Amino acid sequence: MKVDGREGMSALRRKFGEDYQVVNTSRGTTYTAPAKKKRQRFVEKNGRCNVQHGNLGGETSRYLSDLFTTLVDLKWRWNLLIFILTYTIAWLVMASMWWIIAYIRGDLNQGHDATYTPCVANVYNFPSAFLFFIETEATIGYGYRYITEKCPEGIILFLFQSLLGSIVDAFLIGCMFIKMSQPKKRAETLMFSQDAVISQRDGKLCLMFRVGNLRNSHMVSAQIRCKLIKSRQTPEGEFLPLDQCELDVGFGTGADQLFLVSPLTICHEINPKSPFFDLSQRSLMSEQFEIVVILEGIVETTGMTCQARTSYTEDEVLWGHRFLPVMSLEEGFFRVDYSQFHATFEVPTPPYSVKEYEEKMSLPSPVPTPPLGDIRGRRERVFSVDCIDTIEERAGRLPSKLQRMSSGKDELQRRVLRMSSHNSEKACSTGDLPLKLQRISSVPNHGEGEERLQLKALKVSAEPMTQSTGDLQQKIPIAPSPGPRPENNLPAKLRKMNSDRLT
Repeated sequence: MKVDGREGMSALRRKFGEDYQVVNTSRGTTYTAPAKKKRQRFVEKNGRCNVQHGNLGGETSRYLSDLFTTLVDLKWRWNLLIFILTYTIAWLVMASMWWIIAYIRGDLNQGHDATYTPCVANVYNFPSAFLFFIETEATIGYGYRYITEKCPEGIILFLFQSLLGSIVDAFLIGCMFIKMSQPKKRAETLMFSQDAVISQRDGKLCLMFRVGNLRNSHMVSAQIRCKLIKSRQTPEGEFLPLDQCELDVGFGTGADQLFLVSPLTICHEINPKSPFFDLSQRSLMSEQFEIVVILEGIVETTGMTCQARTSYTEDEVLWGHRFLPVMSLEEGFFRVDYSQFHATFEVPTPPYSVKEYEEKMSLPSPVPTPPLGDIRGRRERVFSVDCIDTIEERAGRLPSKLQRMSSGKDELQRRVLRMSSHNSEKACSTGDLPLKLQRISSVPNHGEGEERLQLKALKVSAEPMTQSTGDLQQKIPIAPSPGPRPENNLPAKLRKMNSDRLT
């Protein structure tokens, strides 16, 4: 069983990697997944490119052909070591040559003879030869040791020493000066925000980050560029592990040219041309990309071109955030609070991508908008039906006997309104219907015993009328009845109620 457990552990490690560990508990064996590893960056936050060149083969000789740049690119400890070793070796070699000349001429044995003229006066041993070289090289000239005119080989060595010393001084001192005044150090005072944010600006979804200058000296002709580094596969099947894509930060509008006096927020608009066109809050969690930011400009004090770099991975892009303001107005000047330089706060931001938003906007509306003529016709029908409902409601409030008596008259009004709602093509109310009605004499119906109204003539004219329903009811002429009116047969109380209602 132990062998099987070890085999299972090794199988799991081969499948999932060495980061998965086996934890033994009282309940049995469980497997815990590790936390997400920090992804390898192409460019570090400090701007250093995480790339190493190997297997150069015979190409290393190219470094010696550009020896000056090679020395400048070396680290400070190696520069100082080369500087010290070069001068030390040169001094020892040149001092040895002066000692050899004195030894060959025999000046070392006859140095104290006043009648003897040596090549170099007062040079008796190697330390004295070394001091003579230092005095000559440094142009100190104490006056105790000097070269004489009877030593032609000494004169030639003196000229060679002067030329070689000038070359070594120019090379090493120039290298150290360039190393100290390198504009790379100026980039240390250029700041980038720790995170990038995605939120809306002017109604558009944008990717934003912040840059700032800690020095009072300006960056002349400052320009910013952004690169998206992401792996992709071409339609031909070629896999590009570090494909570089340009992010537009205002090339067409000139927004990439910065006046970097105070911290600025750089904005990339996410549109159909942006590589983040289909990026949403949900897909951001599963994406793998890196945004490299490059800020270039001329240092105002030295006139040298400076470049500062940083990068943002997908874990450093905050969806629905915005940077806190850092500028404030003081008495006579503007103050920048760099303690809030990296601070952000949440803002309402749609979680979907720009592509999804445009697709939703392009979809047709589920309820089509009717034409203008249909709107007018429907409005007439609605108004007419409303009037019909009003008439029915008013009739329902009367007593039962009066409802039966007025049913014929109300039926006439309802028929007129329904006919007008179907035939009229004008957006008007029931009171504006162009109708002319006449009422004929009422004939008693012996079968039912109720009054029935008949429509004698219905004429629809095209001329507009601005009369309400009440006016229409009053304008209808009523023909006199030749026989006795049915109302006269009613009790007095009902006749009074009917007359009040008609008035």
